[in-house]
Amino acid sequence: MQNIRNLLLKKRSVFFTGGALILLFFFYNCLPDPLFNDPISSVLLSSEGKLLSAKIAKDQQWRFPYNTKISEKFETAIILYEDKRFYYHPGFDPLAIVRSLYLNLKADKTVSGASTISMQVIRLARKNKKRTYFEKLIELILALRLEVKYSKEEILALYASYAPFGGNVVGLETASFRYFERASSNLSWAEACTLAVLPNSPSLIHPGRNRKKLKDKRDKLLKTLFEKKIISNLDYRLSKIEEVPQNPKKLPQMAQHLMNSLDRSNKKRSVLKTTLKYNIQKNVTKILNDHSKDLLIKDIHNGAVIVIDNENLEVIAYVGNTNTGKKVNKGNNVDIVRSPRSTGSILKPFLFASMLEKSEILPDTLVSDIPTQYNGYIPENFDEKYRGVVTAKAALSKSLNIPAVRMLRQHGIHRFYDFLKNFGITTLHRDADDYGLTLILGGAEGTLYDIAGVYANLVRISENPDKYASHKFDKKYQKIKVLKDREHHKGDLSISSGSAYLTMQALLEVVRPGTENFWKKFSSSRKVAWKTGTSYGLRDAWAIGCTKKYTVAVWIGNATGEGKPGLVGVTVAAPVMFDIFNFLPESKWIEEPESDLKTVKICNKSGKFPTTLCETKDIKIPVNSHYSDICTYHKRIHVDKKGYRVNSNCESVSKITPKVWFVLPPLQAFYYKRKNASYKNLPMERSDCQRLSSIKDMEIVYPPYGTSLFIPIDLDEKISATVFEAVHRGKDSIIYWHLDDKYLGTTSFIHKISYAPKPGKHKLILVDNKGIRVERQFKVIGK
Repeated sequence: MQNIRNLLLKKRSVFFTGGALILLFFFYNCLPDPLFNDPISSVLLSSEGKLLSAKIAKDQQWRFPYNTKISEKFETAIILYEDKRFYYHPGFDPLAIVRSLYLNLKADKTVSGASTISMQVIRLARKNKKRTYFEKLIELILALRLEVKYSKEEILALYASYAPFGGNVVGLETASFRYFERASSNLSWAEACTLAVLPNSPSLIHPGRNRKKLKDKRDKLLKTLFEKKIISNLDYRLSKIEEVPQNPKKLPQMAQHLMNSLDRSNKKRSVLKTTLKYNIQKNVTKILNDHSKDLLIKDIHNGAVIVIDNENLEVIAYVGNTNTGKKVNKGNNVDIVRSPRSTGSILKPFLFASMLEKSEILPDTLVSDIPTQYNGYIPENFDEKYRGVVTAKAALSKSLNIPAVRMLRQHGIHRFYDFLKNFGITTLHRDADDYGLTLILGGAEGTLYDIAGVYANLVRISENPDKYASHKFDKKYQKIKVLKDREHHKGDLSISSGSAYLTMQALLEVVRPGTENFWKKFSSSRKVAWKTGTSYGLRDAWAIGCTKKYTVAVWIGNATGEGKPGLVGVTVAAPVMFDIFNFLPESKWIEEPESDLKTVKICNKSGKFPTTLCETKDIKIPVNSHYSDICTYHKRIHVDKKGYRVNSNCESVSKITPKVWFVLPPLQAFYYKRKNASYKNLPMERSDCQRLSSIKDMEIVYPPYGTSLFIPIDLDEKISATVFEAVHRGKDSIIYWHLDDKYLGTTSFIHKISYAPKPGKHKLILVDNKGIRVERQFKVIGK
C-alpha cells in the first residue's frame, strides 16, 4: 500500500509540475508580439527634433510613432489621475480592485473601475474588448506579463503613445500638436492636465464639445496637484485661467513635399529626422510664398527653394513648391526640387571650371562672340546682340550663349557630359551626342536638388585646403544629404581648389544685359557669387547663389511647363534668392587657396601669355595649369606720316614709324568696336604698297562656314532671297560679289547683297578693290 501511495504522489507531483510548466509557457507567450501593430503616421523632424510635417496613418488616424520620452508634467498628471500606485503594484492594484468591487456592488452598477495603466495598455493592445469581469481577468494576467517584460517607464511610454485623445487623435505627442501646437515637452501644467483626463473618456469628452465638463475635470486634477504641493499656488491660479482647446488644429506642413518624397523612398521608417533647420525652413517658406503671391498676377504659379550648408553639405531648407493659400491647384503638389527641368544657362560655371582644370582657358582668355552656326544649330545671346570678343570670365558673368557654345565645342561635348555626371547631375539619361551643343544652354534637364549640390561642392572644394588636415579635405564631389543619419555618397571626379575658386570669383558680379536697374535692389556689402538661368520658351527661371557658408537655389515657373512673358531668372528668381540671403546670417567670403594658385603674367588685352609686344598684368591661375597659348592679337605694323600701313618696298625705312597694334579679325572687330569705343581700326595699307601682311582685311559674315541653308518658297512659289553679308576694315573699300560663275554686284561701306540661290552646292566669292579675295562654300536645301 505504501508503494502505491508513493507512486500516486509521484504521479501527482509530475502532473502538477507539468501543468505548472504548461501554465508558465502560456504565461510567457501570452503577450502579442509586437504588442501594437497599428499603422503609424510618418513624421518629419528638423535637425533639432522639432516637427516639420506629418502624414496621416493608413487607417486615417493621427498616430505618431512610439516615443520613449514622456513629458514630466504629463507623467505626474496621468499617474495622479489614473494610477496613483503605478510605480508600486505588479500590474494590477489589489486595493483599487477591492474598492471598485465594493462601490459597484453597493450601487448595483459599474460606477468605478480598477484598471491600472498597465491594464489599460493591454486593453488598447486588444482593441478595447467588451468590459466584462472575464475580460478584466484576462487583462489582469496580461498586465502581469507586461510588467515582467517591460519596465515601468516603457509601459508608461506605451500608454502615452497609443492612448486615444478624442476623434482620430492617438498618442500624447499627436495630441500635444493637434490641441496645443507644440511638443509635449513644452506643455504647461494646465495643458498636461487637460491631456491627462482625455483618455479616460475620449468619446464623451471631446475638446470641441462638452468644454465645461472637460475644464471641470482638468481643474479638479490641478487642485489635486496643488494640494499635494506639486505645483505652487501661483501656478494653480494661473493654470485655472487657461482656456481648454476647441477643435483640433492642423499639424505643421512646412516641408510637405519633402515629407512625401522621403516617405515614398523610406517606407519602413516612420520617423524621418532631417538636416533641416526649423527656423530657417520656416522663414524660407514664408519668403517664397510671399513672392509667389505677387507672381500669381503674372500667371506664374510654382516655385521651389533649397538651402545648403556648404561646410557639411547638409540641406537646411527644402521648399518643394509654393503654397499661396489659393484653392485652385496649379501643380502645387509636385515636388519641384526633385523634378527634372530645363537647365537654361545654369550649368555654364561648370564648363568654365572644367576648361580651367584642363588648361584650355585662362580667366581672361578672349572668346569669340560673333554669329555662329554648327550643323544648322544657331545659338543666340539673350539680348540678341554680339560683342565680337569677350574674356572667358566676362562671358560667364554676362551669361553669353554664343561664347558658351563655342567653348563647349572646343572643350568637347563628351568630356563635359562626363564631368557633369561625375559631379552629381543624375538626370543625363541620353547619350552625349543626343544633347549636342545644346547641353550648355538648357538642352538637358536637371533637378534643383542636384544642381544646388554641385554648386555647394564647388564652394567646398574652392576652400583653402591648407587649413584642413590632409585626411579631412577631399576634393572629390560629395552628394548633399537631407536625412541626418545618411552618409555622404562620394563621386569619382576631383577638381582643384584653384579652378573652383577662380570660378566662384568670376560669379561674384553677375550682370545681365538690359537689366541694370534690377541690381539696385540687390546691393549688399556681402559677397555672393551667383548665376541665373532661363530656359527656352521662358518656362524655367533659375537663380543660384553661394557664400562661403550657404548655397541658395531657387526655381520659379509653372509645373505644367507653360511659358510666360517675364519668366526670366534675373527678374523672378533672383529677388527670392537675395531675400533669403538677407535673412541668413552673414558669411565671410571664401579664403583664397594659395597653395593651389600661382601668379603669372598675361597679355593685358588678349588674356593669353604675352609676347614682347604686349602690355602685361599679373593674374592667378590653377597651380597645375599648363596653358601655353601665346598672344596673336598684337601685331607690329609700320605706318607713314599719313598713317597708312607701308613696308620697305613702297617707302624708305627712314620715313617708316613702327607701332604695336591690337588687331582683331575683321568679323570680331566689326562687333567689338560697337561696344568698345576705344578700339582703333587697323590703318589701311597704302594703295601703292605691295601686300605683304598676313592680316585679314575682309571676312564673310553670312552664310557662316559649313552652312546648309533652308530657303523658304514664297506664296507665289518663288524662292525667297537670301541676304549675304561681309565686313571690311576699309571705310572706302569696294567689294565685288560673285556666286559660282555669276556676278551679283558691288557694295561699299555696308556690305550686304540679296540673291535667291537655287538648291544645291554653291561657292560665294568676294574680291575687294585691292584684289583681296575670300570665298565661302555653302549648300541650299530645297523645298
